[in-house]
Amino acid sequence: MTDVDPAGDWLGLVRSRRSIRRYKPDLLSTDVIDRLVAAATWAPSAHNRQPWRFVVITQPQTKERLAGQMGARLRSDRLADHDPAAAIEKDAARSYARITTAPVVIVACLTMAEMDRYADTRRKKAEYLMGTQSVAMAVQNLLLTAHAEGLGACWMCAPLFCGDAVRQALDLPADWEPQALITLGRPDDPGKLASRRSPSEVSVKR
Repeated sequence: MTDVDPAGDWLGLVRSRRSIRRYKPDLLSTDVIDRLVAAATWAPSAHNRQPWRFVVITQPQTKERLAGQMGARLRSDRLADHDPAAAIEKDAARSYARITTAPVVIVACLTMAEMDRYADTRRKKAEYLMGTQSVAMAVQNLLLTAHAEGLGACWMCAPLFCGDAVRQALDLPADWEPQALITLGRPDDPGKLASRRSPSEVSVKR
């Protein structure tokens, strides 16, 4: 694992992270996977309720079932949009390959079971957003820790479009809402060069 000095090259670690979509077939040890999930759980969360739940998938048949059901929903949605059949199949095949060829897939879910409850829509929406933001911060911890471990990872938000298919494929509890899918493995390429807008473009001073 890469040692990161909080007063040193932390920004270098953040800047050098890339989305990696191709992996070597090497399996990851349980210890490594456990460290990643543990890092995710140290993210801040609303009310410290820790509303994240993780499904760690290493079995090929489970990845194939998940990718197949997600692909079926993708095809259904895009056919309803009247997209060209060839483009749909290319997109579905790419998604299937990304999921099934990754040594590890982690599905990050949200549960609102322990979050505060409100009768009005305004506060109910705010509480839900607090939960989703908490899960997102946990995912970022996981991604950065994977990078520090020398691993590649890619965040996919596709489960937001097919949550029921993901829930069925993985037999999830009813209150687990799939939010993101992270593929993991030892990188087989360095990833694409990243670019970011300058801080002055995305911030204001008051």
